[in-house]
Amino acid sequence: MTFEFTVQPGFDFVQSFGERFNIRVINNGLKIPADMGKGHIKMVEVEPGFKFVLHHYRLKEDFHLKRKSPPESSELISIVFNSKEIPTAFTAERKSAVQFLKTNGSSIQIAATALATETIFPANVEVYFGVIGISRQVLSALLRIGSKTDGPLETILHGDTLFFYHEKMHPEVARVLRQVSEINEQDKLSDMLYTIKARELIYLLFDRLLDRTTKKQSPVNKSDIDKLYVIRTAILADMSQPPQLSALAQMTGMSETKMKQLFKQIFGDTIYNYYQNERMQQAGFLLKHAGYSVSEAAYRLGFSNLSHFSRLFEKHYGITPKKYTLSDRTTF
Repeated sequence: MTFEFTVQPGFDFVQSFGERFNIRVINNGLKIPADMGKGHIKMVEVEPGFKFVLHHYRLKEDFHLKRKSPPESSELISIVFNSKEIPTAFTAERKSAVQFLKTNGSSIQIAATALATETIFPANVEVYFGVIGISRQVLSALLRIGSKTDGPLETILHGDTLFFYHEKMHPEVARVLRQVSEINEQDKLSDMLYTIKARELIYLLFDRLLDRTTKKQSPVNKSDIDKLYVIRTAILADMSQPPQLSALAQMTGMSETKMKQLFKQIFGDTIYNYYQNERMQQAGFLLKHAGYSVSEAAYRLGFSNLSHFSRLFEKHYGITPKKYTLSDRTTF
């Protein structure tokens, strides 16, 4: 199942989606019909120049969502909060659980709407997918940071080139997305609550983006982004082996210098640090969701020294692997 669209002034995603799949739209929302799956899509206009669209559904087919480049440039910014639930059945299916983490990790993407993007939602996975469309002027007024900005924020608010940033779906953001999906439409103040939560999502995201230290920002295009996601996929494919920069650069036809600079710009960290953080995230996943023992998880992730693994794990999570396994805490 595929839905292609172009964001332009006056574009209404819910109405366009409803027309494409012949679904009735009521009060800026629609219900996914039983033959497609279950769930809903809801749009709220927070204020002029600031819209929030929530997708919460489980579909029977893979869903390919394609945003095409508009014919003219726009001041609109697209912020996508993409959170997928981990199927509970994966607790017993350890190989499937690992593969799910690699291919369906949750994320946040911030991009100029002039940049074409694609997202694939796998069938039979519960999705919490929030999209904020906001103008630069409204975002600037909301953040109230003033004119002295640099790094990603300067590019997002004042730059004249295409931009794209990837951020991890942190637990606080996933929590807010879940709260939004559970808002009671019968509540007379539901739109007010949607508005509050949309602003909270922006706060949580930009609180992270402000921590990024790289001041120099280079323009990107879809080809660059696709190549960097190939590199990211290669890193995640085998977490037991540290990334080889020369091999990654050769794989995508990029110079090592450009690859390292753009990777840090888009993903917010160096390739090696990103690998180590993902390695620890996967360790937590293996212990909590896939039923691995501490030694099994360490071995799978390429650690020959169990004490070294435990030290890195505790540094990342603030708790030892054994205590983490026994606790109720989860990072997803």
